[in-house]
Amino acid sequence: MDSLLKFVKAYVKSMRLYYAFITGISGWVGVSFYEYVTPVHYSNIQVMPSAEKKLIILTFLFMCWGINQIFNDYMGLAEGRINAPNRPMVTGELNAAASLLLSTVLLAAVSLATYYYLEPLALFPLLTGVGLNFIYEHAKGYGILGNIVYGLTISSCSVFGFLACGPVAHPLFTKERVSILVMMWLLNALMTYFTYFKDYEGDKAAGKRTIIVKYGLEKSKLFGVISSFLPSVTFIAIYMSGCITVPLTPTFWILAILTLFLELWNACLYYVNPGEEKTSYSLATNTRACVCGQTTFIAIYAPQLATLLFLVSYIFIGFLFDLHKNSKE
Repeated sequence: MDSLLKFVKAYVKSMRLYYAFITGISGWVGVSFYEYVTPVHYSNIQVMPSAEKKLIILTFLFMCWGINQIFNDYMGLAEGRINAPNRPMVTGELNAAASLLLSTVLLAAVSLATYYYLEPLALFPLLTGVGLNFIYEHAKGYGILGNIVYGLTISSCSVFGFLACGPVAHPLFTKERVSILVMMWLLNALMTYFTYFKDYEGDKAAGKRTIIVKYGLEKSKLFGVISSFLPSVTFIAIYMSGCITVPLTPTFWILAILTLFLELWNACLYYVNPGEEKTSYSLATNTRACVCGQTTFIAIYAPQLATLLFLVSYIFIGFLFDLHKNSKE
Protein backbone atom coordinates (compact mmCIF):
# COMPACT_ATOMS: atom_id res chain seq x y z
CA MET A 1 0.00 0.00 0.00
CA ASP A 2 2.83 2.39 0.84
CA SER A 3 4.48 1.77 -2.52
CA LEU A 4 1.17 2.45 -4.30
CA LEU A 5 0.71 5.74 -2.44
CA LYS A 6 4.27 6.76 -3.28
CA PHE A 7 3.64 5.95 -6.93
CA VAL A 8 0.42 7.99 -7.00
CA LYS A 9 2.11 10.93 -5.28
CA ALA A 10 5.03 10.86 -7.72
CA TYR A 11 2.65 10.50 -10.68
CA VAL A 12 0.52 13.50 -9.62
CA LYS A 13 3.66 15.56 -9.00
CA SER A 14 4.88 14.72 -12.51
CA MET A 15 1.56 15.85 -14.01
CA ARG A 16 2.49 19.46 -13.08
CA LEU A 17 -1.13 20.52 -12.79
CA TYR A 18 -0.25 24.17 -12.24
CA TYR A 19 0.06 24.29 -16.03
CA ALA A 20 -3.27 22.48 -16.61
CA PHE A 21 -5.12 25.82 -16.70
CA ILE A 22 -3.49 26.31 -20.11
CA THR A 23 -5.39 23.38 -21.64
CA GLY A 24 -8.45 23.90 -19.44
CA ILE A 25 -9.09 27.52 -20.38
CA SER A 26 -8.11 26.97 -24.00
CA GLY A 27 -10.76 24.24 -24.22
CA TRP A 28 -13.29 26.49 -22.51
CA VAL A 29 -12.88 29.03 -25.29
CA GLY A 30 -14.42 26.38 -27.54
CA VAL A 31 -17.20 25.58 -25.05
CA SER A 32 -18.21 29.23 -24.61
CA PHE A 33 -18.16 29.79 -28.36
CA TYR A 34 -20.39 26.72 -28.89
CA GLU A 35 -22.95 28.00 -26.38
CA TYR A 36 -22.93 31.40 -28.10
CA VAL A 37 -23.47 30.24 -31.69
CA THR A 38 -25.65 27.16 -31.15
CA PRO A 39 -29.01 28.93 -30.51
CA VAL A 40 -28.54 30.68 -33.85
CA HIS A 41 -28.52 27.37 -35.72
CA TYR A 42 -30.69 25.11 -33.54
CA SER A 43 -34.09 25.87 -32.01
CA ASN A 44 -34.00 22.70 -29.87
CA ILE A 45 -32.54 23.63 -26.49
CA GLN A 46 -31.53 19.99 -25.92
CA VAL A 47 -28.44 20.45 -28.08
CA MET A 48 -26.96 22.76 -25.44
CA PRO A 49 -24.45 20.89 -23.25
CA SER A 50 -25.63 19.99 -19.74
CA ALA A 51 -23.69 21.02 -16.62
CA GLU A 52 -22.61 17.40 -16.21
CA LYS A 53 -21.32 17.25 -19.77
CA LYS A 54 -19.37 20.49 -19.36
CA LEU A 55 -17.83 19.25 -16.12
CA ILE A 56 -16.63 16.09 -17.89
CA ILE A 57 -15.17 18.16 -20.75
CA LEU A 58 -13.32 20.38 -18.27
CA THR A 59 -12.03 17.35 -16.35
CA PHE A 60 -10.72 15.79 -19.55
CA LEU A 61 -9.00 19.04 -20.55
CA PHE A 62 -7.19 19.20 -17.20
CA MET A 63 -6.38 15.48 -17.20
CA CYS A 64 -4.91 15.46 -20.69
CA TRP A 65 -2.28 18.02 -19.69
CA GLY A 66 -1.04 15.81 -16.87
CA ILE A 67 -1.28 12.57 -18.82
CA ASN A 68 0.84 14.00 -21.63
CA GLN A 69 3.45 15.33 -19.19
CA ILE A 70 4.33 11.73 -18.32
CA PHE A 71 5.06 10.98 -21.97
CA ASN A 72 7.04 14.23 -22.23
CA ASP A 73 9.15 13.39 -19.18
CA TYR A 74 10.02 10.00 -20.64
CA MET A 75 10.90 11.34 -24.09
CA GLY A 76 12.90 14.22 -22.59
CA LEU A 77 14.93 12.31 -20.00
CA ALA A 78 18.24 13.43 -21.52
CA GLU A 79 17.68 17.16 -20.99
CA GLY A 80 15.60 16.47 -17.89
CA ARG A 81 18.66 15.14 -16.08
CA ILE A 82 20.14 18.65 -16.41
CA ASN A 83 17.09 20.94 -16.43
CA ALA A 84 15.04 19.09 -13.81
CA PRO A 85 17.20 16.52 -11.99
CA ASN A 86 14.65 16.29 -9.15
CA ARG A 87 11.73 15.18 -11.31
CA PRO A 88 10.32 11.87 -10.06
CA MET A 89 11.02 9.99 -13.29
CA VAL A 90 14.60 11.28 -13.44
CA THR A 91 15.34 10.34 -9.82
CA GLY A 92 13.68 6.95 -10.16
CA GLU A 93 10.94 7.82 -7.67
CA LEU A 94 8.40 7.30 -10.47
CA ASN A 95 8.63 3.99 -12.30
CA ALA A 96 8.76 4.86 -16.00
CA ALA A 97 7.10 1.69 -17.32
CA ALA A 98 4.24 1.78 -14.80
CA SER A 99 3.58 5.49 -15.32
CA LEU A 100 3.56 5.13 -19.11
CA LEU A 101 1.11 2.23 -18.82
CA LEU A 102 -1.18 4.24 -16.53
CA SER A 103 -1.10 7.25 -18.86
CA THR A 104 -1.94 5.01 -21.82
CA VAL A 105 -4.89 3.48 -19.96
CA LEU A 106 -6.17 6.91 -18.86
CA LEU A 107 -5.82 8.29 -22.38
CA ALA A 108 -7.73 5.30 -23.76
CA ALA A 109 -10.49 5.87 -21.18
CA VAL A 110 -10.77 9.56 -22.10
CA SER A 111 -10.91 8.64 -25.80
CA LEU A 112 -13.67 6.04 -25.29
CA ALA A 113 -15.71 8.41 -23.11
CA THR A 114 -15.33 11.14 -25.72
CA TYR A 115 -16.53 8.85 -28.50
CA TYR A 116 -19.44 7.22 -26.68
CA TYR A 117 -20.60 9.88 -24.20
CA LEU A 118 -19.56 13.24 -25.63
CA GLU A 119 -19.29 13.56 -29.42
CA PRO A 120 -17.45 11.16 -31.78
CA LEU A 121 -16.20 14.10 -33.86
CA ALA A 122 -14.33 15.46 -30.80
CA LEU A 123 -12.07 12.43 -30.92
CA PHE A 124 -10.18 13.96 -33.86
CA PRO A 125 -8.81 17.05 -32.06
CA LEU A 126 -8.17 14.91 -28.97
CA LEU A 127 -5.97 12.43 -30.83
CA THR A 128 -4.45 15.23 -32.92
CA GLY A 129 -3.36 16.98 -29.73
CA VAL A 130 -1.82 13.77 -28.37
CA GLY A 131 0.00 13.17 -31.65
CA LEU A 132 1.31 16.74 -31.74
CA ASN A 133 2.54 16.33 -28.17
CA PHE A 134 4.79 13.47 -29.29
CA ILE A 135 5.96 15.46 -32.30
CA TYR A 136 6.69 18.46 -30.09
CA GLU A 137 9.41 16.72 -28.08
CA HIS A 138 11.41 16.36 -31.31
CA ALA A 139 10.27 19.61 -32.95
CA LYS A 140 11.54 21.76 -30.05
CA GLY A 141 15.07 20.91 -31.17
CA TYR A 142 14.56 22.78 -34.45
CA GLY A 143 14.16 26.43 -33.52
CA ILE A 144 10.76 28.00 -33.97
CA LEU A 145 9.24 24.70 -35.15
CA GLY A 146 8.85 23.68 -31.51
CA ASN A 147 6.83 26.81 -30.73
CA ILE A 148 4.66 26.28 -33.80
CA VAL A 149 3.87 22.67 -32.86
CA TYR A 150 3.21 23.54 -29.21
CA GLY A 151 0.80 26.32 -30.19
CA LEU A 152 -1.07 23.89 -32.47
CA THR A 153 -1.20 21.32 -29.68
CA ILE A 154 -2.92 23.66 -27.23
CA SER A 155 -5.21 25.23 -29.83
CA SER A 156 -6.51 21.71 -30.55
CA CYS A 157 -8.01 21.90 -27.03
CA SER A 158 -10.25 24.76 -28.21
CA VAL A 159 -11.46 22.59 -31.07
CA PHE A 160 -12.05 19.71 -28.67
CA GLY A 161 -14.07 21.90 -26.30
CA PHE A 162 -16.20 23.14 -29.20
CA LEU A 163 -16.86 19.77 -30.82
CA ALA A 164 -17.38 17.87 -27.56
CA CYS A 165 -20.39 20.01 -26.60
CA GLY A 166 -22.81 18.70 -29.20
CA PRO A 167 -23.81 18.75 -32.88
CA VAL A 168 -22.19 21.45 -34.97
CA ALA A 169 -23.81 23.32 -37.85
CA HIS A 170 -21.81 23.50 -41.08
CA PRO A 171 -19.51 24.96 -42.16
CA LEU A 172 -17.26 23.63 -39.42
CA PHE A 173 -14.62 26.33 -39.96
CA THR A 174 -15.48 29.99 -40.46
CA LYS A 175 -13.28 33.10 -40.57
CA GLU A 176 -14.20 33.92 -36.98
CA ARG A 177 -13.44 30.43 -35.67
CA VAL A 178 -10.14 30.22 -37.50
CA SER A 179 -9.18 33.70 -36.27
CA ILE A 180 -9.70 32.69 -32.64
CA LEU A 181 -7.72 29.50 -33.20
CA VAL A 182 -4.88 31.61 -34.61
CA MET A 183 -4.93 33.69 -31.42
CA MET A 184 -4.92 30.54 -29.24
CA TRP A 185 -1.95 29.27 -31.23
CA LEU A 186 -0.04 32.54 -30.91
CA LEU A 187 -0.64 32.96 -27.16
CA ASN A 188 0.62 29.46 -26.44
CA ALA A 189 3.51 29.55 -28.89
CA LEU A 190 4.67 32.70 -27.11
CA MET A 191 4.15 31.12 -23.68
CA THR A 192 6.36 28.16 -24.48
CA TYR A 193 9.04 30.47 -25.87
CA PHE A 194 9.64 31.88 -22.40
CA THR A 195 9.74 28.42 -20.79
CA TYR A 196 12.84 27.67 -22.86
CA PHE A 197 14.89 30.16 -20.83
CA LYS A 198 14.95 27.89 -17.77
CA ASP A 199 15.87 24.92 -19.98
CA TYR A 200 18.71 26.70 -21.78
CA GLU A 201 21.60 24.71 -20.31
CA GLY A 202 19.91 21.32 -20.55
CA ASP A 203 18.61 21.89 -24.08
CA LYS A 204 22.04 23.05 -25.18
CA ALA A 205 23.74 19.99 -23.67
CA ALA A 206 21.16 17.64 -25.21
CA GLY A 207 21.50 19.22 -28.66
CA LYS A 208 18.00 20.76 -28.64
CA ARG A 209 18.41 23.88 -30.77
CA THR A 210 15.49 25.93 -29.44
CA ILE A 211 15.37 29.61 -30.39
CA ILE A 212 17.04 30.44 -27.07
CA VAL A 213 19.88 28.00 -27.72
CA LYS A 214 20.21 29.04 -31.34
CA TYR A 215 20.49 32.79 -30.73
CA GLY A 216 21.71 32.93 -27.13
CA LEU A 217 20.26 34.55 -24.04
CA GLU A 218 21.03 38.19 -24.87
CA LYS A 219 19.31 38.28 -28.26
CA SER A 220 16.49 36.00 -27.10
CA LYS A 221 15.48 38.09 -24.10
CA LEU A 222 15.34 41.22 -26.30
CA PHE A 223 13.16 39.37 -28.79
CA GLY A 224 10.97 38.31 -25.86
CA VAL A 225 10.19 41.94 -25.02
CA ILE A 226 9.35 42.73 -28.65
CA SER A 227 7.24 39.59 -29.07
CA SER A 228 5.15 40.43 -25.99
CA PHE A 229 3.25 42.87 -28.22
CA LEU A 230 2.52 40.22 -30.88
CA PRO A 231 -0.86 38.98 -29.52
CA SER A 232 -2.23 42.54 -29.30
CA VAL A 233 -0.95 43.57 -32.73
CA THR A 234 -2.21 40.35 -34.34
CA PHE A 235 -5.67 40.68 -32.83
CA ILE A 236 -5.98 44.30 -33.98
CA ALA A 237 -5.06 43.20 -37.52
CA ILE A 238 -7.61 40.36 -37.43
CA TYR A 239 -10.36 42.58 -36.02
CA MET A 240 -9.69 45.41 -38.46
CA SER A 241 -9.87 42.94 -41.36
CA GLY A 242 -13.44 42.03 -40.39
CA CYS A 243 -12.75 38.40 -39.52
CA ILE A 244 -14.36 38.87 -36.10
CA THR A 245 -17.74 40.61 -36.33
CA VAL A 246 -19.08 40.05 -32.80
CA PRO A 247 -19.27 43.29 -30.75
CA LEU A 248 -16.47 43.42 -28.19
CA THR A 249 -17.63 43.74 -24.59
CA PRO A 250 -16.14 46.06 -21.93
CA THR A 251 -14.91 42.93 -20.12
CA PHE A 252 -13.02 41.95 -23.25
CA TRP A 253 -11.15 45.28 -23.29
CA ILE A 254 -10.32 45.07 -19.58
CA LEU A 255 -8.90 41.58 -19.93
CA ALA A 256 -7.12 42.54 -23.18
CA ILE A 257 -5.32 45.39 -21.40
CA LEU A 258 -4.44 43.06 -18.50
CA THR A 259 -3.09 40.52 -20.99
CA LEU A 260 -0.83 43.11 -22.62
CA PHE A 261 0.42 44.21 -19.21
CA LEU A 262 1.11 40.63 -18.05
CA GLU A 263 2.82 39.72 -21.33
CA LEU A 264 5.07 42.78 -21.12
CA TRP A 265 5.76 42.27 -17.41
CA ASN A 266 6.60 38.62 -18.08
CA ALA A 267 9.03 39.62 -20.84
CA CYS A 268 10.69 42.15 -18.53
CA LEU A 269 11.13 39.50 -15.83
CA TYR A 270 12.96 37.25 -18.27
CA TYR A 271 14.93 40.17 -19.67
CA VAL A 272 16.25 41.11 -16.22
CA ASN A 273 16.73 37.55 -15.04
CA PRO A 274 16.67 34.88 -17.78
CA GLY A 275 18.40 32.25 -15.61
CA GLU A 276 17.41 30.00 -12.73
CA GLU A 277 16.91 32.63 -10.04
CA LYS A 278 13.19 33.39 -9.41
CA THR A 279 12.28 30.81 -12.06
CA SER A 280 9.07 29.76 -10.29
CA TYR A 281 7.83 33.37 -10.07
CA SER A 282 8.58 34.00 -13.74
CA LEU A 283 6.89 30.77 -14.84
CA ALA A 284 3.77 31.64 -12.82
CA THR A 285 3.60 35.08 -14.48
CA ASN A 286 4.13 33.49 -17.89
CA THR A 287 1.28 31.04 -17.30
CA ARG A 288 -1.02 33.77 -15.97
CA ALA A 289 -0.34 35.96 -19.01
CA CYS A 290 -1.29 33.13 -21.37
CA VAL A 291 -4.43 32.19 -19.43
CA CYS A 292 -5.49 35.85 -19.20
CA GLY A 293 -5.20 36.07 -22.98
CA GLN A 294 -7.38 33.00 -23.38
CA THR A 295 -10.09 34.27 -21.01
CA THR A 296 -10.12 37.49 -23.03
CA PHE A 297 -11.68 35.57 -25.93
CA ILE A 298 -14.21 33.93 -23.67
CA ALA A 299 -15.23 37.48 -22.71
CA ILE A 300 -16.46 38.06 -26.27
CA TYR A 301 -19.22 35.47 -25.74
CA ALA A 302 -19.58 35.18 -21.95
CA PRO A 303 -18.21 38.23 -20.09
CA GLN A 304 -19.21 37.18 -16.56
CA LEU A 305 -17.83 33.67 -17.03
CA ALA A 306 -14.57 35.09 -18.41
CA THR A 307 -14.12 37.29 -15.34
CA LEU A 308 -14.76 34.36 -13.01
CA LEU A 309 -12.38 32.07 -14.90
CA PHE A 310 -9.65 34.70 -14.91
CA LEU A 311 -9.89 35.28 -11.16
CA VAL A 312 -10.03 31.57 -10.28
CA SER A 313 -7.17 30.74 -12.65
CA TYR A 314 -4.99 33.62 -11.43
CA ILE A 315 -5.41 32.59 -7.79
CA PHE A 316 -4.94 28.86 -8.24
CA ILE A 317 -1.99 29.16 -10.62
CA GLY A 318 -0.16 31.10 -7.92
CA PHE A 319 -1.31 28.66 -5.22
CA LEU A 320 -0.14 25.58 -7.13
CA PHE A 321 3.16 27.15 -8.10
CA ASP A 322 3.77 27.97 -4.42
CA LEU A 323 3.39 24.26 -3.68
CA HIS A 324 6.09 23.47 -6.26
CA LYS A 325 8.75 26.11 -5.71
CA ASN A 326 11.53 23.73 -6.79
CA SER A 327 11.92 24.43 -10.53
CA LYS A 328 14.14 21.35 -10.79
CA GLU A 329 11.06 19.16 -10.31
